[in-house]
Amino acid sequence: MKKQIKHHSITVVVVLAILALGAGIFVYSGVYNIGADDPHTRPVFALMQVVRNRSIHLRSKDIQVPNLQDPQLILKGAGQYAAMCTGCHLRPGMKNSEIRPGLYPQPPDLAQTHVDPKVAFWVIKHGIKMSAMPAWGFSHDDDTIWSMVAFLEKLPGMTPQEYQAIVAKAPPDDDMDSGDAENHEHGHPPTSKPVSPEHMPGMGGNPHGHGPAAGQR
Repeated sequence: MKKQIKHHSITVVVVLAILALGAGIFVYSGVYNIGADDPHTRPVFALMQVVRNRSIHLRSKDIQVPNLQDPQLILKGAGQYAAMCTGCHLRPGMKNSEIRPGLYPQPPDLAQTHVDPKVAFWVIKHGIKMSAMPAWGFSHDDDTIWSMVAFLEKLPGMTPQEYQAIVAKAPPDDDMDSGDAENHEHGHPPTSKPVSPEHMPGMGGNPHGHGPAAGQR
């Protein structure tokens, strides 16, 4: 009996050693194409999705979400989103950008997709390895990141006109590209009058604060 157990143990060790050697040869050979224009195989992509989703869930589940209905927080987030996010995540009425077609995996179209606030905060702050999603926490404090999350709660279903209107009213932001047509009205001083909820796109007539098409998620 002991000899049989020993024999099985040796067999397991040998098999594991062969698998490790094979994996090492595969990795070192460079045969796997990591070019962004060559998608992962389905098993690899599925595995990476599970790893990503479980990792984010574990690290974001205990995050305390502040009041995301604050109009000024949402307004600030609109400016931040326009400055930093539209190139990858688009905006209402925007079908594509110069950079987006070359990104793999494709970033979600946040004008059409609702993201859980805890997940959104964690991803914006920490980024995602081996993707185009940067860790904005290195350059933006938590309050600013929460403003982006607050705006993301209102974005799905927002019309292009509503989006343009709220971005035009957003506070000035140093990250704004002054040459971007949608941001040309951001030159107003920081002391601009606060905007009441009823005058903000997507903030009136709906208890959830979403525009008329917010159900398109």
